[in-house]
Parts: sequence; C-alpha cells; structure tokens
Amino acid sequence: MTIASRNLSWGVGGKAILQDVSVDIAPGTTLGLLGPNGSGKSSLLRLLAGLRRPDRGQVTLDGRDIARIGRRDLARRVALVQQHAATQMNVTVEDVVMLGRTPHRAPLAGWTAADRAAVDRALAQVDMTAFRHAPWQVLSGGERQRVQLARALAQDPRELFLDEPTNHLDIQHQLELMRLIARLGLTSIVALHDLNHAAQFCDRLLVLDRGRVVADGPPDQVLTPALLAQVFRVDCDFHRSPDGRRHILFR
Repeated sequence: MTIASRNLSWGVGGKAILQDVSVDIAPGTTLGLLGPNGSGKSSLLRLLAGLRRPDRGQVTLDGRDIARIGRRDLARRVALVQQHAATQMNVTVEDVVMLGRTPHRAPLAGWTAADRAAVDRALAQVDMTAFRHAPWQVLSGGERQRVQLARALAQDPRELFLDEPTNHLDIQHQLELMRLIARLGLTSIVALHDLNHAAQFCDRLLVLDRGRVVADGPPDQVLTPALLAQVFRVDCDFHRSPDGRRHILFR
C-alpha cells in the first residue's frame, strides 16, 4: 500500500473531528472522500498528507511513519490542492506554478531545464498555457483552481490530494478536471461533494459521517439508496447509461 492510516483520531478544542479512521490506498487509485459538511473530509486529507499530526493513530507512506519523513522529502512526493488559495502579491501564473518546483531546487539555485519542462507540462495539462504571463489577480476562481492544480503537478508528485477541486468551475471544466485526475496515474485522494463525479471518476469511495467511516469500497457497492438516505438525507434512483455509467437521480 502507498498510503495507509491506522485508528486515526483528531479533534479541536475537545471536539472529536475524526475517530478511528483506518484506510489502505493502493498505488494508482483514485479515492473519493464523501460526506456531509463537517464530516471530516478536509481534516482527513490534511492528516494523510502529513500537514497535521493525529491525536491518536498513525499515517504511513510505503510503510514508513509520515511523521518521520522530512518536510522537503515529503514535498517532493506529495502535493495538495486546497479549496481556496489567495495572495495579494503581484505574481503571474508562471510564478505560481514554479512554486511547485521549490522542493526539487537547492537553496539559491537557478531554474533548470527540468524545472521549466515540468512547468510547461503542468500548464499544458490543465489547459492554462495561454495564461502563463497573466497576473494572478485577474484570474477567475475557476482559473485559479486550475493554476493551483498545475502548481501541484509541477512538483512531480506520486500522491495527489485535492480538496473540492471542482469548486468555482463551470460544468465543462469540472468534467475536464475530473477526467484529468482520473488519467494521471497518480495515487489521488479527492474530497468531493458531487456524488455523480464520485461515481463516474473514482475507483473507490470512503464515506465519512460525523468523523467515522460508514462505507468503503467501489462506487457501485457504496452508493446505494439506503446509504444516501442515511448519510446525506436524500432519496434517489439510479440510472445506467448506454456506455455503462451509473448516474444518481435525486427525487
């Protein structure tokens, strides 16, 4: 397993946010994290990425305690795309994406051909090459989200964590982004609200409710009328399109 957690628990101010979360994530898997607001999805992402320390339990990366991996070494391997990113600095799209190369550069070193190739590749992957020299401040919310994904891809990560990556995107770019994530071949962990995106693009789903895992498995097994009624308080039917994809129809 590439990423695993054992009996992971974490809270704030005496309030439990996550309780006894155990998960093993195989290399190359796209894992969708689902659950109502406040269920602990974003907190679990940050714990698995090593950005927070659990109160109890352990996160491992290829069997090694993530707390024992140096920050630079971890940043060369793991990338996180957060839900909101803002800066008041006068920077361009290229400047932001180049930040993804920081873990690979020696202090005070100049940009190498490998750095520039990684930035070019990342911009092309998210269809933002034409915006390379555009100021960050003039971008729409969706464009900023795509640039943040490019920054993460410029790190050349093996594990990619994304917190609600389709927020602020129009439908076309939501689908394009999810297709991109699914075909990257990385181990990707994606916190999502859109259940149809989860069903269509994720190999496996982990459903949280009030900080606990209530379901874990392939989308067809996890997304059932009973679970959606219990966790999300919605009634639904399922429809399978001619290409075999399963769609959730809400009543």
